Amino acid sequence: MKLNYKRTILVGFAFFLISAFWQAYDATIPVILTNKFGLSQFWSGAIMALDNIMAVFLLPVFGALSDKCIGKRFGKRTPFITIGTIIAAIALVCLSFVDSAQLKNMTDVAVIDRPDSLEAIYDCHMGNTLTTPDGEEFVINEMFTREQYISITSQIPDPENPEKMITNPDYTNYVVPARQAYAAIRTSVNPTPLIVFIAVLFVVLLAMAVFRSPAVALMPDVTIKPLRSKANAIINLMGTAGGILVLVLGMVFATSAVHNQLMNYTVYYCVIAGIMLAALVVFLLTVKEKSWAAQMQKDSVAFGLTEEQTQTAGNRKLRPAEVRSIILILASIALWYFGYNAVTSKYAVYAGNILSMDYNTTLLIAQGAAIVAYLPAGIVASKIGRRKTILAGVVMLATAFSAASFMRSGSSVLVMNILFALAGIGWATINVNSFPMVVEMCSGGNIGKYTGFYYTASMSAQIVTPMLSGVLMDKMGMTVLFPYAAVFVALAFITMFFVRHGDTKVVSKKGLEALDIDD
Repeated sequence: MKLNYKRTILVGFAFFLISAFWQAYDATIPVILTNKFGLSQFWSGAIMALDNIMAVFLLPVFGALSDKCIGKRFGKRTPFITIGTIIAAIALVCLSFVDSAQLKNMTDVAVIDRPDSLEAIYDCHMGNTLTTPDGEEFVINEMFTREQYISITSQIPDPENPEKMITNPDYTNYVVPARQAYAAIRTSVNPTPLIVFIAVLFVVLLAMAVFRSPAVALMPDVTIKPLRSKANAIINLMGTAGGILVLVLGMVFATSAVHNQLMNYTVYYCVIAGIMLAALVVFLLTVKEKSWAAQMQKDSVAFGLTEEQTQTAGNRKLRPAEVRSIILILASIALWYFGYNAVTSKYAVYAGNILSMDYNTTLLIAQGAAIVAYLPAGIVASKIGRRKTILAGVVMLATAFSAASFMRSGSSVLVMNILFALAGIGWATINVNSFPMVVEMCSGGNIGKYTGFYYTASMSAQIVTPMLSGVLMDKMGMTVLFPYAAVFVALAFITMFFVRHGDTKVVSKKGLEALDIDD
C-alpha cells in the first residue's frame, strides 16, 4: 500500500489555483476596501465574510451535486473545477477595472508623500475628530499646523540606523486614517464604484464556491482511507506552493510597500488570473478522474477497507459515538478558524499600522515553514494518530498567536518571523489531518457531502470572525487581534481533546509489502 505521489500532485493543481486566488484575495481586498473606499474595519470585515456566508450555503450544495454528477467523460468533479475557474479568473480581472475607477475618484490624494495631497486631506478634516489605528482620537489642526502636516513623509531614517528607512509613525497614525476618511467621503458622494465592486466580487466568489468542494473531494475520491493524511499533506503542499507564488508576486509588485497603498491592481490581478488558468490547463491535461476513482474503489475492496457494495453507497448511517465525534471535530474546526482567519484577513492592515513590517515577507516565512511541516505531519499522524497530531498543532498555533500579541512597531523582526514560522508549522499540522478525519467516517458515495460539512464548519467561523474581530479592533484598537486569535485556538484544544473517532485504521502488510518502509 503506497501513495502515488505523482498522481496526488497532479490532483493538487486544483487546490494550487484555489490557494493562489485566496492568497491574493486576502492580501489585497481588505486594503482596497479600507484605503480606497474608506470602509471601517467592521464593514471591511463584513464584505470579507461574504465569501464565507455564500460558502456555508453553497459548498454543501455543490459538493452534493458533484456526488450525483454522472460525468461520463470527465468524471463528476472536473466539470465543476473547469467552469468555476474560468469564470472566477475573468471576473477577477474585471474587479481590477472597478478598483481603477475608484482610484480616479481620489485623484486629489492618490499620490503618496505629495504635499498637495496632504494639504487636501488637511483641509478636508479641519475640526473633525479622527481615530488612530490604536483607537486614540485626534483632530488634525489641533496637533499640526498646515506646514507641519504637509511635511509628513511616509518613511524616515531609523534613529538607530540612519542608513535604514522605516515607516514614519506620524504617517501611520495621522495620515493613513485621515486619507481613509477622505476616501469614505468620496465614496459617499459617488457610491457607484463601490456598488459595482461588490457586485463583481459576488460573481468572483460565486464562481469559487462552485468548485471548492468538488476540488477538495477529488483527493479522497482517488485515495484509499489509510493514505489520506499523507495525500492531504501533498494537496496542502500544492496549495501552499500556490500561496507562496502569489506572495513572491506581491514582493515583486511591492503590494505591501507604503508607497503602494493606493496602487493600481490591474496588472497584478491579470497575472493571478493567468496563474489560475495555467494550473487548470495542467490539471485537465493530466488528471484522469474516472479511471483513478475506479482504481481506488478496487484497492479499497482488495485491502478489506470496505465492502464492494458499500464503497459507492451514499447512505451509511453514523453510530451515536461517531456522531458525537464528528460534531466535536466540526466544532474544533470552527474554533481554530475563528482564530486563524481573523489573523489572515486582518494581518495585511495590522502589519502596516501596528508592526510597520512587510506582511509579504512574514507570511512567506509562515508558508515556507508549513511546506516543511506538511509531509512530516502526515507521517507522524500515521504513527501516533491524527487526533494527537492535531492537538500538538493547536498548541503550537496558540503559542505563536499569544506571543505575537506583545509585538509592536520596533519589535524584533526576527522574533516575529520565528513566531509566524511556528504558526505555519502548527497550522500545517492541523490542516493535514482535520479533513481526513471528517471523511474517514463516510462512504465513497457521499464524500462531497461530508466535504461540504467540513467547509460549513470552517466557513461559518469565517463569516463571523472578520466582523467580530473588526468590531473589537475598531472599539479597542488593532492590538486586540492576536489575543483574540489565541483565545479561540485554545478553545479548539478543549473540543478536540474529546474526539474519539476519525483516526485511520491500521492495515497489516502482507508478504513482500511488509518489507516496504517507504509508506
